[in-house]
Amino acid sequence: MTYRALPAAALLLAAAAILFPQQPAARSPLADLKAVPPVRACSELSNADLSAAVGSKVRIRESSEVADGRPAPYCRVLGTIEPAIQFEVRLPLARWTQRYLQTGCGGLCGNLNVNVGRAEGCEPATNGEVALASTDMGHSNGPGRGNADPTWAVENPQSRIDFAYRGVHLTAVAAKALIVQYYGQKAKYSYFSGCSDGGREALMEAQRYPGDFDGIAAGAPAMNFITQNTFYHGWNAHVNTGADGKPILTADKLPVLHKAVLDACDALDGLKDGLISNPPACNFDPAVTICKPGQDASQCLTAAQANTAKEIYAGAHDAQGHKFVISGPQPGSELFWQGVYVPQSAGGAIFSEGIALGTIRYLAYAKPLAPTFPLADFRFDQANFEAISPMHAIYDATDPDLSKFAAGGGKLLLYHGWSDPHISPLNSIAYYTAMQRSMGAAKVAQFSRMFLFPGGSHCNGGDGPFDFPLLSLLMNWVEGGAAPDAIVASHSAGRGSAPDRRRPVFAWPDVAAYKGSGDINDAASFERKPGPAVPPAKLAWQGSGFYRAGYEKSEIPR
Repeated sequence: MTYRALPAAALLLAAAAILFPQQPAARSPLADLKAVPPVRACSELSNADLSAAVGSKVRIRESSEVADGRPAPYCRVLGTIEPAIQFEVRLPLARWTQRYLQTGCGGLCGNLNVNVGRAEGCEPATNGEVALASTDMGHSNGPGRGNADPTWAVENPQSRIDFAYRGVHLTAVAAKALIVQYYGQKAKYSYFSGCSDGGREALMEAQRYPGDFDGIAAGAPAMNFITQNTFYHGWNAHVNTGADGKPILTADKLPVLHKAVLDACDALDGLKDGLISNPPACNFDPAVTICKPGQDASQCLTAAQANTAKEIYAGAHDAQGHKFVISGPQPGSELFWQGVYVPQSAGGAIFSEGIALGTIRYLAYAKPLAPTFPLADFRFDQANFEAISPMHAIYDATDPDLSKFAAGGGKLLLYHGWSDPHISPLNSIAYYTAMQRSMGAAKVAQFSRMFLFPGGSHCNGGDGPFDFPLLSLLMNWVEGGAAPDAIVASHSAGRGSAPDRRRPVFAWPDVAAYKGSGDINDAASFERKPGPAVPPAKLAWQGSGFYRAGYEKSEIPR
């Protein structure tokens, strides 16, 4: 087999091998796959019969050429899988190099979003050589609807199953069938990439349908969906709402809180650089921010605000110490609370309340609640945790036994930002640990890697280097066997600006440690060190038993 010249992402891997010689260099770049032309006209796909392949009635609504498509012209196919799964497939008109990529959908989805992100240096993706697809997962948000108003779950009960797992899987089946009809052959390699709920969808595919994809990238996965969208967001909105209905902790105080966290924990990793590399080791008490007599009120917090911050860090719990989420956001994430559970303005709505209410009313229980059910009536106690737990078997993606996925040659890349305000990265650590416990660490290392990014926010952005060539890393691994153990991430001040900081990130649990000299914004100034273990107590919560094999169900519990 011959190979094309190294793309930019492979060069980054090679650079990482030079900087960190204890790691082997990438053995090979992407496979050199010949371009395959279509064997029929795009317009003919409107008559394609996919129902037998998919196992459900499929209707093609449109098949048309998009001459000005980016990055290259493509054949756009829109279709519906009964009862209401909408999908879009984009098939390159001139240069398809035998690859298929399906992209995930965030939030509660409800729209078609073919979004190829983190494709730097991935020539097949940036040149328009990959067949693409995405799905709305069985429902449409429609005008005025959003994640806070999933009334579609009542209007069409099947949509709950389609959102949970069916929509993504059947879209993959339909897209692959279209590829065969359009090009006369199957894709050589199939990939899935998603973040947030898209990360949950990614893990769901590896767990329920291990043969769908050769390579899967799961970012900040909302794997514990049923508690994430109820207890996590609901708690943060609850503790930040005063008796007067107004927010207690306001956005203007977040920089004060963040500075106090950095003062306490920034230097724990041996380098004061504005980033916390191991947040679980940061034992920060917000009480240190409480205003002292005569202190400028803009530079400190009230006792009530400090207590709210303490409760947000702690996560949902009861008086007996039962934890109903694995944790709240990690220390260092404070600036990114704004717009989530700390409103943009003092009189603004709390976004997390809307997220929680949509799930609580329509998705969290076997029988949907009244559309007027208030968050004040949602109980943060053991009985209510047990009441929503049956839906874990439908929506959650926490099965740690990926033996079938691994046996088929599948590769799984997990990534998470340490400063994620929406989903605690401890969820990802708990899942990866459960995989190692279930399958053995050596077996997991053969097919999976996880990367945690200091200062990385939710899916992208943040204070720390969080830009990296995800798709190239995944494709190089699947097609060339180049397991990504050391990558170089970058940070830029704004879109389009040159990187102002580069930092190596190593496969968990290893971390990047400053050598003691050199530019702290230069990746060459860091070396690989074993990372500190996360204490088991940090990963213990009422849902610890969720991480087991075989819990999945296919129908809504009655």
